[in-house]
Amino acid sequence: MEQQDCILAHKYLITGGGGYFGYRLACALHRKGARVILFDVRPPNQPMPEGMVFKQGDVREFAQVEEATRGVGCVFHVASYGMSGREQLNRGLIEEVNIRGTEHVITACVANGVPRLVYTSTFNVVFGGQVIENGDESLPYLPLHLHPDHYSRTKSQAEMAVLKANAARLQDGSGLLRTCALRPAGIYGPGEQRHLPRIVGYIEKGIFKFVYGEASSRVEFVHVDNLVSAHERAAAALSPEKHHRAAGQAYFISDGRPVNNFEFFRPLVEGLGYSFPKVRLPVSLIYLVAFLTEMVHCIVGHVYNFQPLLTRTEVYKTGVTHYFSLEKAKQELGYEPKEYNLDEVVQWFKSKGHGRKPPGFSYKSLIRDTLLIIAFVAAVLSCLPVVGTSFPDIP
Repeated sequence: MEQQDCILAHKYLITGGGGYFGYRLACALHRKGARVILFDVRPPNQPMPEGMVFKQGDVREFAQVEEATRGVGCVFHVASYGMSGREQLNRGLIEEVNIRGTEHVITACVANGVPRLVYTSTFNVVFGGQVIENGDESLPYLPLHLHPDHYSRTKSQAEMAVLKANAARLQDGSGLLRTCALRPAGIYGPGEQRHLPRIVGYIEKGIFKFVYGEASSRVEFVHVDNLVSAHERAAAALSPEKHHRAAGQAYFISDGRPVNNFEFFRPLVEGLGYSFPKVRLPVSLIYLVAFLTEMVHCIVGHVYNFQPLLTRTEVYKTGVTHYFSLEKAKQELGYEPKEYNLDEVVQWFKSKGHGRKPPGFSYKSLIRDTLLIIAFVAAVLSCLPVVGTSFPDIP
């Protein structure tokens, strides 16, 4: 009940609210009666519930962020860029959105008297390819120069800035800014638009022919609704009613079920009617291929911005063991993840026409097969001797 009261008491701004997670979080808050503003460069690709507000804007433009945060009681800073695929290779835009954009959000919160700021961070602030088993929040940040990609590096810098801003004095004299950071695992759920469509695309194109890394390697995922719950609880834990217990803190968030990356996706592969790969390759080989692909993209990307099959960071994130304890999130936020599977995801893709199709009638195949039969019959007949016909001698 206290958490519900905290939700109803304020207006919420969600940067990156047009994206999959931001929109899902907004809908959850809206259903509980909260006033919600979505702030993004483009609106959600789903219908906006009545009463929810969308403001088009860019976190890179301070004036737009400052205007959007006026009268807001809590900001969920979800907006980011460069998480996966070819986006990871656009260093300039990554830095502008992840670092400069976060600085704008912090400054705007202080200027407009926003008392709470929840930052959506990532596991990657401490992970860079090393094995981590049941790690916790006492782990130090990975040194910036050791990050294999600019996204992780900038997310680390942004998280540091958010947590450093905790207890900053608000300019309207109303009190202090309270901040915290959530570090989620890979997000999944029906309708997810960043990772899952890319995976399904590889499956349907016949590219998914192998797995890599040790079969014993373990990683983590978080269902979108568990992540929504974590954000709601984090916002509540920054409030006076909860004695600001989350202020200045970071929390790892996942489903709490470490699993082999490829085994996690087996139900998706087989649920869509495809065979799961039997070939297993070493991480080192795939990492080398990813490195070479990135080098090629660096050379020709300005002419042909192709989608790399994998980047180096994606190889590490999917093939090297790293999972974390939820104990701090459970104790301080009251976070209790529910158990989900990929059944909803499989059904969502099937509803969109994905999945192996059974052989069916096709005019193209009928015409092709008919022509092949005619050609075959003609070839056979041409080889048979002509009988029953005689021609007169020609002098």
